[in-house]
Amino acid sequence: MQPTLLILAAGMASRYGSLKQIQEFGPSGETIIDYSIYDAISAGFGKIVFIIRENFAADFKEIFEPKLKGRVAVDYVYQEMDAFVGDHAVPADRTKPWGTAHAILCAKNAINEPFAVINADDFYGTDSFVKMAAFLNNDCKPDVYSVVGYELGKTVSEHGSVSRGVCAVNTAGNLSAINERTKIYPENGQIVYEEADGSKHPLSADTPVSMNFWGFHPSVFELSQDLFNEFLDKNLSNPKSEFFIPIVADEFIRRDKGVVKVLPTSAKWFGVTYKEDAPGVQASLSALVANGEYPDNLWK
Repeated sequence: MQPTLLILAAGMASRYGSLKQIQEFGPSGETIIDYSIYDAISAGFGKIVFIIRENFAADFKEIFEPKLKGRVAVDYVYQEMDAFVGDHAVPADRTKPWGTAHAILCAKNAINEPFAVINADDFYGTDSFVKMAAFLNNDCKPDVYSVVGYELGKTVSEHGSVSRGVCAVNTAGNLSAINERTKIYPENGQIVYEEADGSKHPLSADTPVSMNFWGFHPSVFELSQDLFNEFLDKNLSNPKSEFFIPIVADEFIRRDKGVVKVLPTSAKWFGVTYKEDAPGVQASLSALVANGEYPDNLWK
């Protein structure tokens, strides 16, 4: 059974200021998602599942269905505020989605096979999809998940601070902890992260970080449901609280349910955290096309 690619595209894009998931960046009008799907199909993924909000479903389908018809199976799942909340009443002042791990949970009824999860607005590179497909086909089990580990220096933005999941990796190559650093930026020739109190700490450029490219067995849905219930019990009244994928990964490890393999890659990540990042993304894609790594029209 071929693995599935789950694309997280239900976010509100608050910092970018527009629906960046469907903005055109490639030389023939391709979105960043197009490149991820192209790489996934080439690596052997058999199905694409989009996590979106129902209010922009029509835009997504109009853009992607003509391109993907006959190439790969496609499904759509909606991340809505009242999904999988059980007996919890959603507060009236809650406006943002519950977070990336909740998005995965919303795909529970659409996925029955090993699957990968990516962000819609991140370019991950061919090498990452090849390594993830190999993991999902050969090594993924109820007690073995994975995450692609990028080199921090290849993921920072020149236009502001970024949030990264800094990975601690043990001698077996498995994740021992993941720490979300919410303010990472280059300064005076090095990379630092800043704490809430303003203190700064250096990070090596080759530090492995998560860019939300995960590999899961369907067993993750049961764990996610249990953890989401616990999360709501504690955080329901906080309108800014979010249930993130690293929460699930950390608890999976902490509760001795299994291991998370870190799949190292030298691929350069790029994305559009800020509007100022867009020209760089376009230039990077143009360079990859010029080097022959992608055709100038992905779906021709």
